[in-house]
Amino acid sequence: MKNGTFYGLFLSLVLVLALAFQGSADARSYDIGEVQVRGNQRVERGAILSVLSVKPGAGVTSEAIDQDLRAIFRLGRFQDVAAEISEVGGTSILTYVVKERPLVRQVRLVGNKELKTEELEPVLGIRTPELYDPRKVEEGLENLRKRYRSAGFHAAEVSSSVDVNDQLEATVTFDITEGEKNRIAEIVFNGNTVFSDRKLRKAMETKEKWFLSWVFDSGTYNDEIARIDRERIADQYFNEGYVDVVVSEPRLSLSPNRKHLIVTYDIEEGQQYRAGLIDVDGDLIDSRETLIGLVKLKEGDVFSRKKLRESVLAINDFYADRGYAYVNVVPRTPTDKGVRRIDLQLRIEKGELVNFDRIRIRGNTKTRDKVIRREMKISEGDLYTSAGLKESQRRIKNLGYFEEATVATSKADDPTRMNVDVDVKERPTGTLSAGVGYSSVDNFIFQGSASQDNFLGLGLRGQIGASLGGSTTTYRVGLLDPYFLDRNLTLGFDLYKTEREWTSFSRDALGGNVKLGFPLPFENNRAFFIYRFEKKDIYDVDDDASRYIREQEGKSTLSSIQAMLIRDTRDYKLDPQKGYITTLSAEYAGLGGTEHFAKYAASHRHFWPLFWGMVFSVNGEIGYIQETTDDEIPIDEKFFLGGLYSIRGFETREVGPRDSETEDYYGGVKEAFFNFELIFPLVKEIEMKGVVFFDTGNAWDKNEDYFENMRYSAGFGIRWFSPMGPLRIEWGYNLDPEEWEDKSQIDFSLGRMF
Repeated sequence: MKNGTFYGLFLSLVLVLALAFQGSADARSYDIGEVQVRGNQRVERGAILSVLSVKPGAGVTSEAIDQDLRAIFRLGRFQDVAAEISEVGGTSILTYVVKERPLVRQVRLVGNKELKTEELEPVLGIRTPELYDPRKVEEGLENLRKRYRSAGFHAAEVSSSVDVNDQLEATVTFDITEGEKNRIAEIVFNGNTVFSDRKLRKAMETKEKWFLSWVFDSGTYNDEIARIDRERIADQYFNEGYVDVVVSEPRLSLSPNRKHLIVTYDIEEGQQYRAGLIDVDGDLIDSRETLIGLVKLKEGDVFSRKKLRESVLAINDFYADRGYAYVNVVPRTPTDKGVRRIDLQLRIEKGELVNFDRIRIRGNTKTRDKVIRREMKISEGDLYTSAGLKESQRRIKNLGYFEEATVATSKADDPTRMNVDVDVKERPTGTLSAGVGYSSVDNFIFQGSASQDNFLGLGLRGQIGASLGGSTTTYRVGLLDPYFLDRNLTLGFDLYKTEREWTSFSRDALGGNVKLGFPLPFENNRAFFIYRFEKKDIYDVDDDASRYIREQEGKSTLSSIQAMLIRDTRDYKLDPQKGYITTLSAEYAGLGGTEHFAKYAASHRHFWPLFWGMVFSVNGEIGYIQETTDDEIPIDEKFFLGGLYSIRGFETREVGPRDSETEDYYGGVKEAFFNFELIFPLVKEIEMKGVVFFDTGNAWDKNEDYFENMRYSAGFGIRWFSPMGPLRIEWGYNLDPEEWEDKSQIDFSLGRMF
């Protein structure tokens, strides 16, 4: 089929003008007796005649005929247009001969297997029915090639063909030879001397293939990511003073067998520059020395664009936290190429002082406004503060009541005031369930529970439920008000009854506690006092149990008071990425009752965000329990380590002092353990995460020293908030097993637990 572009389309056929006249060869006008149209099938003859300017008569010029040809072609319905002049019976007839474009009735894709037809059809840009347009077919071919390249099939070959039937209806077929998915075999750098290939590759999101690439679909090439990687490479140089660096666009080539990709970047590094004079000017709200002190660069340092950005942000925050919401910090970096020095001049335009106007809360259909407002670190009328906005968003998100929570600002009618818009999207905070869970400690657990973390929309946390396991039975009811009487006081209680079977004895306890919490002067700090009362019974003690256990047999009562200090800076309690939580506690038992002891504990868990969504976490805990009278320390208050929540790779409660004769573990009076974890995304779509860990610690008797004979384990696991509840599966390997211990242990928990 002819392409038919512009003049060649409608003048390519023979324009028989000279045959109609016997005049000279350079005649410019003709006498036309009749105008006709020939070749049209779908297009009405009248539609064509309506755009013609030539009418029968004398003096018809070739220019007028040429204009008519253009007008017909502009209708967009024809691929070829021509004009013929013939003489019939002494009358000159001007005939416009048209060849219509076929109507595309069907578009077919042949040969695609890896990419589905319904995925490819939208990128073609061809609808049916519509007139055939060769340009659209070419665009469709290019779009197919791009789509296959984005999916990693860089060797894919695409062609097209058109079949037209007698009714001038066309079928357009795209033939695809997919080939194999091309993964990146090598990323090559040319011209780099400052950084090694390995360090540059580490800065990139694009990675070379490895033996599990087929599992995680890694090692593929993406144009957009590659362009961002180019900026990341350049940023490595900018942060080391190489501000003249030039990084080329990535070049792609196929390996000789056309199975793998080679990605090449050319680098011109240039010279290294250092920071010169550093100064601030403009609207200074503090001393020049104070503001220069916020700059991360010092004279003589290697110039770093990263430190420049941090400096601008630091000064921005300094002003924004003092009410200057519209502060503008403009860095100027005059460069002296002769001495390779860059001076840094920061021009500050502070703008007007801004106060918060209205705080508007939207999206909360259940939660009362006051529950959200009491988490705000700002109030209407306060001076603008960016730190207050960020902290408010963190606190609202940490309530756990919302899928999304954003705190943003918008302009008010008065330019010196700014509204605060709090937008939330609520999520279910209550459960009413009956089901079966499983843990490696308790085996099958049958449970029913009703809990509500936002009872009545007031932020009250209530729970009532029961769990029945192979070795555990628990009944519990509790209520906690984090803002008692609308004051920043926490008040709550728990009532419970538990029955637990251990290896050498059983324990039955009936009790409860009352909690009172209040804030401390420093941000993110809180204190709690907890009064606990229990009536318990140690029974079914094995005859061959350790004497430490046999001496505990019988009924007793516990009456204790516990003081606790907590500092929590985690960004999101349900899934922390950064921050830490520190807990210090001291408990004294002996306010009545038969049990007497003092118990102390300190713990700290820290989270650091890494690249690719990974988080590194360190957790440590140390504890001590001591006698306060001649009474023995209750066995159920001692420290038993091992298992999912202390040292993995060991059986639960089987790390610590052990009676060598009876082989019973009787608990330590001292404990210390540490957990090192690397948490990483495993399946982002369902928020499943993987973890690798290293644990160490032990529990010791009174005649042993802290950190003596530390135990070690390492392993990996999976964590997932599944539809059935939180799931943890973790395998730990005992790095120094005793002869009676297993070398490894799998711990897992599934189902909602109390």
